[in-house]
Amino acid sequence: MAKPVRSMTGRDRGTNVCAICGGNDFYQDLARGESVCTTCGCVINERHIDSGPEWRAFTSEERNARARTGSPMTLTMADKGLATTIGWSDRDANGRAIAASSRAAIYRMRKWQIRTLVHSSQHRNLSIAMSEMDRLTSQLGVPNETKETAALVYRKALAKRLVRGRSIEGMVAATIYLSCRIHKIPRQLDEIVAEARVNRKELGQCVRLILRHVDVKVPIPSANDLMPRISSDLGLDGQTVQTAMSIINDARREGITAGKDPGGLAAAALYIAGIITSDRRTQREIAEASNVTEVTVRNRYKDLANSLEITIKP
Repeated sequence: MAKPVRSMTGRDRGTNVCAICGGNDFYQDLARGESVCTTCGCVINERHIDSGPEWRAFTSEERNARARTGSPMTLTMADKGLATTIGWSDRDANGRAIAASSRAAIYRMRKWQIRTLVHSSQHRNLSIAMSEMDRLTSQLGVPNETKETAALVYRKALAKRLVRGRSIEGMVAATIYLSCRIHKIPRQLDEIVAEARVNRKELGQCVRLILRHVDVKVPIPSANDLMPRISSDLGLDGQTVQTAMSIINDARREGITAGKDPGGLAAAALYIAGIITSDRRTQREIAEASNVTEVTVRNRYKDLANSLEITIKP
């Protein structure tokens, strides 16, 4: 009998307990395709289907050469990565040269195949939008899962005809901003504007439009989400960051954070925490790292200090 590959419970194969001994611990024998009870040896299921490949590979080169499947489906491509193209090589699949009499016909087929890839206005819109999304997410350093969410939100907006009459760049930037908020990635609106080809007013309008008409749950931006990035730019200690987060949590319980810019609150909390923990930074340094003005830092830290009764030593 082959060595069991993994331990499994009866619930994994749709069986609660063994019919013979009442045990619920089974293992799967891949060589025989059986599920066997570890207590009494009773075969619970047999003839399992092996969904793996029939070939073996010992190196990555062999695996890539023998694989017959393409890349997984992704929403970040206009065709979701499922379309096929006629290659530009003059050789067939077996490596033999294509006859000269057939090259003209293959050239015409290749040309019409390329033309038919982008045949609708929606597909053309997605082609331009996904290319812009690739550029913007690369500039911002956004991870792939956030990019997938942004592509999903954009497709929903396109299905509701929200892109019509508005710039594609603005809608793409808005979906990336909302996706960063969904995944709690510290990206402020001004950071998106700095890399996008739209101004802040247009980007804000696109964000509000998507929130109003697209069914997507976007959490309210929190100052705590911005804290790691700002503190990293300032080189603050971990104790200072924890103190700043506790200040924000206390302010939220008191209802002080309602209607306030998260960037300004995070900057003020870090300024106060730096004074408390003797890890102080100037207001100008914190303002530059938080993308807010020094006036905003002063106003917010005064509000927090007065409302939470924090004594700040000069």
